[in-house]
Amino acid sequence: METNEMSKTRKISAWILVGLMGALFVMSASMKLMGSEEMSANFSKWGLDGKLMLIGIGELIAAIFFIIPKTSSLGVLLLSAHLGGAIVTHMSNDEMFIPQTVMLLVVWVANYLRNPEMLASFSKK
Repeated sequence: METNEMSKTRKISAWILVGLMGALFVMSASMKLMGSEEMSANFSKWGLDGKLMLIGIGELIAAIFFIIPKTSSLGVLLLSAHLGGAIVTHMSNDEMFIPQTVMLLVVWVANYLRNPEMLASFSKK
């Protein structure tokens, strides 16, 4: 594959992943902000009563930053913190945490495909 073709494929793949993950996080944040019964019950079970709105707003802001190319690095960091909290919450309640872990991995891969320089500080100089 030519470099231009690879670059185009990488960009398309990145936008597909960013779009899917962005939609997932916006939907999840919306469910929290609307106070869905299932979300409220889970948050109560986890000892996070009254935090549904706060976490939903944080998730929505992180998702928006992730979707916008110029702020995507900040979005990745915020979503990493959000998903890290979700992973720990599920682990501490003996629940499955693999979906959140996969989502975290996809967020990083999507942003790397869109912005390979994000990991430049790890390369040898």
